[in-house]
Amino acid sequence: MSTLPRTGHAIAADGTRLAYQWHGTGRPLMLLAGQANDHTWWDRTRGDFPSTITMDYRGTGASDAPDSAYSTTGFADDVIAVLDGLGVGEADVYGTSMGGRVAQWVAARYPDRVRRLVLGCTTPGGKHGVERSNDVRLALARRSSVEARETLTDLMYTPAWRAANPGPYRVLGAHGMPPNAVRGHLVASNGHDAWDVLPEISAPTLVLHGDDDLLAPVANAPLLTERIPDARMHLFAGARHAYFDECRPESSDLVSDFLG
Repeated sequence: MSTLPRTGHAIAADGTRLAYQWHGTGRPLMLLAGQANDHTWWDRTRGDFPSTITMDYRGTGASDAPDSAYSTTGFADDVIAVLDGLGVGEADVYGTSMGGRVAQWVAARYPDRVRRLVLGCTTPGGKHGVERSNDVRLALARRSSVEARETLTDLMYTPAWRAANPGPYRVLGAHGMPPNAVRGHLVASNGHDAWDVLPEISAPTLVLHGDDDLLAPVANAPLLTERIPDARMHLFAGARHAYFDECRPESSDLVSDFLG
């Protein structure tokens, strides 16, 4: 794989500049990060795949941060804008956490653009989704404090894995996000509800989840699997929200095998 990614900006329908990073060659795997995170979410795992495209959501990284409404459907449109800008007609899509919510909309609204779909540590949202506890919500609301950052890290990784892997961790939020973007990402993630369109997803789908995930409770995994036609599911025993990081290489191997 090339060590120098192809980078640049695509332009969304509203003129927002969206930063992208394309590593490797061949059929691309579009990797979508969690809420209020940029492409560095995938720093430890992108090298497990021969060709990946990542992006900085609006409001993160090198993308613009317009002071406008953010939503998971809007983020899905941004994903298509990036693929269009790169001349990619069809891609595999792998979204984790809020990225999994975005990926649901990409697959449902743009079925001809998604060959295979992987949904990790995510939820259908709305009244059918299983919500995180109020304690977790309070911890996330205080994400700028040292205590909250420690709580978030604990929600991501098991103590044993953290002891053996002291960091730095790339899944704790993008640096330098303006307040409007932080609020926008929170509203987008909390407002997600794709339940009604999940049966319309036609791409073969793999649902992955850690069975000790309190950030996006594991009960959401069977909901997605049962709602999406012919979806399959795998749970990682003892893993928390960042299973894709802690459970490497097993998780990446599962994804690679699924994508063929």
